[in-house]
Amino acid sequence: MDPRVREHAQLIADAVDLGAGDDFLIKSEPPADDLVTALYEVAGERGAHPLAIRTNRSGRAIRAYLNAADESEVEFETPAHQRALVEAADCHAIIRAHENVTELGDVDPDVNSAYEKAHGPILEERLGDRWTLTQYPTPANAQLAEMSTEAYENFVYDAILKDWDEQAEFQAQLVEILDPAEEVRIVSGESTDITMSIAGNHTINDTDSHNLPGGEVFTAPVPESVEGEVHFDKPVYRRGREITDVRLTFEDGEVVSHEAEKNEDLLTTILDTDAGARRLGELGIGMNRDIDHFSYNMLFDEKMGDTVHMAVGRAYDDNIGDGNEQNQSAQHVDMIVDMGDDSRIEVDGEVVQRDGTFRFEDGFEA
Repeated sequence: MDPRVREHAQLIADAVDLGAGDDFLIKSEPPADDLVTALYEVAGERGAHPLAIRTNRSGRAIRAYLNAADESEVEFETPAHQRALVEAADCHAIIRAHENVTELGDVDPDVNSAYEKAHGPILEERLGDRWTLTQYPTPANAQLAEMSTEAYENFVYDAILKDWDEQAEFQAQLVEILDPAEEVRIVSGESTDITMSIAGNHTINDTDSHNLPGGEVFTAPVPESVEGEVHFDKPVYRRGREITDVRLTFEDGEVVSHEAEKNEDLLTTILDTDAGARRLGELGIGMNRDIDHFSYNMLFDEKMGDTVHMAVGRAYDDNIGDGNEQNQSAQHVDMIVDMGDDSRIEVDGEVVQRDGTFRFEDGFEA
């Protein structure tokens, strides 16, 4: 076994604070069996109780289920047994490990949306526990990233197995700027100019806990405050389909018009899931400089330096300040703006990043 797999397992266990007596639920796919084995070993060392199950968000099995349910016109309900399992667990690890990244490409988007909506309460339950989401490097993901398998493995482990204390200190400089702030403006080229209030909400320094890799600073907009237009110039890979050149226009916090060059129907389905899917739940700023290659994997791409991402849908509990509204939705779909050229981030009218360089970095030009 690659020794980096064991190191990855230790990091996952630390991320969920795995301890004696914990009921530890691991969701994974067969290609990640080495990592699951290493996690079982760590659980044994720590006196925890691991249980590994297949994820319900990717792979041949869920494709077969969703297509059969579509043909049978089944109406999805929240499955009580799955909910009970998640409720009973103390901590959770979700491991992405695709065998075929387009496996769900021929599932009706409306069926996917209905399925996600029915599973929303299960997601809510998990997010209230100790959890982490990570990636195991597979040939399928390497192919999607247009990299060799070996190069992709190095890319994944370089992004995950790093000095997180040093990364946390770097990111803390931006947290200090955003946490007391009232308003953020994102400008990129001539196609993105969007403002939002973050007043009273909390800014999170994401390192090696909920996402592995971490490497972003994120907060939540006040839902009704979002105004303007945004062009997400990086593709979104969702349910085995690529959505490109997404453009959203916001008024009073809601998406009032949208378009996409490719798979606009899928974008429409996402936005029509529920009322909260037309509002922003997250503003994130990528700061992991070890992620320097766009890989069609949002877990990595949203952490890239020189990027900003925004998510339509659910806002995270930890971001919401006392008395502020939390956007609720069955969706949470991140989309990325490249901030490398002709761009800036303004916080309360002051430029804090220009062309991808923060004001606390060498080379910043106000």
